[in-house]
Amino acid sequence: MGRILIVDDAKFLRMTLRRIIEKTEHIVVGEAKNGEEAVELYRELLPDLVFMDITMPVKSGLAALKEIREAFPDAKVIICSALSQQKMVYEAIKAGAKDFVVKPFEESQILDAIQRIFEKNP
Repeated sequence: MGRILIVDDAKFLRMTLRRIIEKTEHIVVGEAKNGEEAVELYRELLPDLVFMDITMPVKSGLAALKEIREAFPDAKVIICSALSQQKMVYEAIKAGAKDFVVKPFEESQILDAIQRIFEKNP
C-alpha cells in the first residue's frame, strides 16, 4: 500500500485523482494546489508517490519537483500535464520525475502509472 500526495491547482482534477486512487489499496495522504504547498506537504507527510501538475501558481510543478528531489533524492513523482507542454514534461523527466501522464487522462492511465512505480520500487 502506497501513500500518495496529489498536487494540482484544479480542484476537479485533485478530486478525480483521489477518486481513482481510492479504488486501489493505496491512500491519498494529502492534496496541494501549488508547488509551494507540495514541497511543504512532502516534507511533512513523506509520501511514497506524488502526482504533480506542471503549470501551477506560486511555484510551478517543475520547480517543486527539483526542490523535492534535491532534499529527497529517492522521491517518486509522476507528472500530469497537457500534451502541449511536452518540453516541460521533458524537463521534468530530466529533473527526476519517474513517469508522466498526459491530460486529459483515463483512469487506466493513472492506475498503470501507479503500478509501474510500485513494481519498480516495492
